[in-house]
This record gives sequence, structure tokens and C-alpha cells, in this order.
Amino acid sequence: VQLVESGGGLVQAGDSLRLSCAASGSTFSINGVAWYRQAPGKQRELVARIRSGGGSANYADSVKGRFTTSRDNAKNTMYLQMNSLKPEDTAVYYCNAELTLYPAGLTYSYWGQGTQVTVSS
Repeated sequence: VQLVESGGGLVQAGDSLRLSCAASGSTFSINGVAWYRQAPGKQRELVARIRSGGGSANYADSVKGRFTTSRDNAKNTMYLQMNSLKPEDTAVYYCNAELTLYPAGLTYSYWGQGTQVTVSS
């Protein structure tokens, strides 16, 4: 099983980007999903999360009102829509998902490879 990210790039302040994270490789169900980011010299921080069982997403205060996370269960894909980007959003963004693998029924946490988002002022 692997998570493959796409959608990063270089944009100007105020622009938008959408990151995608597709899960593939086995028979599984997706539980909780999350997006993290890590800027140079800083610790990895949680950006957005949708917990197992669905419900509303939670966001870091720094991105509330600008970022939206969603998932398409039919496509086994999760998304992070980022609007009104700021230079301080520059970081490597990682998706993370808890997947239950079948037929064993065991749950594991998987990470995407990371995608660079650079916002110029």
C-alpha cells in the first residue's frame, strides 16, 4: 500500500493550489486522514485532519478559513485545497492516512512522499 501525493509547486501570495493524495496497492478501507507540513528548520505540524468515522475536519489556526480538506472514498483519494496562500505556508506537505488492510483487518498508518509548496511574496 502506498500514498502518492501530487499538486505542489511554486505560486505567488494569494494564489491557490490543490494537493491530492491517492492510496493504492491492496484491499483496504480508509479511516482517519490528515495533512501535515514541515518548513525548513521547523518541526512537522498538523494542518488538517478528518478523524475516523467522518464528521467535520479540524484545522490549524494558521490555515482556518483558507484551507479545506476532503476525501473521495470512491477514488481512495484525499485532497487539500489551499486558498489565499501566504509565504509562511511554504513547506513540504505530507498526507497521512490510517488504512485497515483486508482480509487481515489490521490498521496501519501510512505517509505520502511529501510535496513541496513554495509561496513567493
